[in-house]
Amino acid sequence: MSKNKKAPELEPIPKNIMNIAWILVLGAIMPLFDSTMVNIAIKHLSNDFSTGLDSIQWVITGYVLAMAISVPFVGWIVQRFNGKWLMIGANMLFLAASITSGLSWSIHSLIIFRIIQGISSGFIMTLVTTLCIEVAGSERVGRLMSTVGIPMVLGPILGPVIGAVIVQFLSWRYIFFVNVPIGILAIALMILKLPNFTPVNKKAKFDFIGILLLGASSAILIYGITKAAKNAAFNNSTTIGCIVAGVVLLAIYIIYAAIKKEHAILPLHLFKSKSFSAVMVGLFLAGIATNGPMLLLPLFFQNIKGFSVLNTGLILIPQGIGMLAARPLIGKLTDKFGARKVVLISLILAIAGTIPFVLFGKTSSLIVVCVVLLVRGIGIGGVTIPMMTDAYTGMVKQEIAQASVGTRLMQNIGGAFGSAVLATVVSFSIQGKVPTIPLMTTAYHDGFKVALVLSLVLFIPTIFLTNKKVEK
Repeated sequence: MSKNKKAPELEPIPKNIMNIAWILVLGAIMPLFDSTMVNIAIKHLSNDFSTGLDSIQWVITGYVLAMAISVPFVGWIVQRFNGKWLMIGANMLFLAASITSGLSWSIHSLIIFRIIQGISSGFIMTLVTTLCIEVAGSERVGRLMSTVGIPMVLGPILGPVIGAVIVQFLSWRYIFFVNVPIGILAIALMILKLPNFTPVNKKAKFDFIGILLLGASSAILIYGITKAAKNAAFNNSTTIGCIVAGVVLLAIYIIYAAIKKEHAILPLHLFKSKSFSAVMVGLFLAGIATNGPMLLLPLFFQNIKGFSVLNTGLILIPQGIGMLAARPLIGKLTDKFGARKVVLISLILAIAGTIPFVLFGKTSSLIVVCVVLLVRGIGIGGVTIPMMTDAYTGMVKQEIAQASVGTRLMQNIGGAFGSAVLATVVSFSIQGKVPTIPLMTTAYHDGFKVALVLSLVLFIPTIFLTNKKVEK
């Protein structure tokens, strides 16, 4: 007689490890909230500094590019130095740049301080993932990554709401000053409570060429993609030139990494792992399929429903609640069953929560919209985190930092690409026509349709993720 199959029992995560994860998460709240709040203040910045949107746009673009460039550098430095003090230093730099950003006396000074913020943000976000994976151990990576992912959920949902309140009742400068109490608390807890992280390879050589090639290629690609989003078309000369240059630099890096082997900042042997390769493709597609609609939803509510920025932020809260509610369960299920089953089910829910937006219009019931957003939130909450968890399956300690470089870069590029693709689809649908409500509604429907198609394509890399067999 065969015994019934059962899922392996999970050991509770020790309290000291959970405390470490929460302290690291606190350090990541500043950059994630800040990046979403600044978007709200663009118009006010333009008025205060009496400058056009072309200059103001660099407040956001400079931040994103600096973050992309710094990520490969983190992969090297965390191998050589104590991760605790790297994290503290990165938070101190971000806090200092936040204060100076709030005190900016010109648009040029603000752009410079935002670039410094972007560099420190790249450090913080990559270090959070790397250090959490180090303390987690393979049997609890999913649950700890769910904790790490909380600010990534809260940032896009609550950031615009908080930003709108600050801008409406105070000043755009307080978008940066609000980081002061959070930063001081995070830094104090890190100094007092974080353990030392032993460097895995103090003799790791500075891979200047590899870091330069990866940083430059990702920054150039993201810049080209943001230009596509701004122009709502990929056929402009800047975008084409940047994408070609970025791909060429990436090809050169691949040749270089093949020669350097394990000494490259992102070694090619990591891609021999079926799950790691699937994760890299999956994270890129997820940027378009799941994160892309995050751009369309606020625009849909403002342009079709006629909501204010603040009301738009409030109506999106059910999606955030769904994402938050799913996190603890997603982590447990990933540790029990592996990433494949969790992502497959989550994708189905995400698709179910996106299909209605192909049909919603100006008169659609807000109650129904909120329910659909809740379902969508639960779904997309279970896509990225299990993938990120699976990227580290079977890796030794030294490879964790290297893998973090790849996953963080792919998330950055995929997210930028997703926004640009869907913005282009919507713009193309109304190009040369009078933008009436029915026409704009159809345009947004087209954008959501593209997101749905790419969500279906995302099933392909998902089937190559890890699937843990249950005990008999």
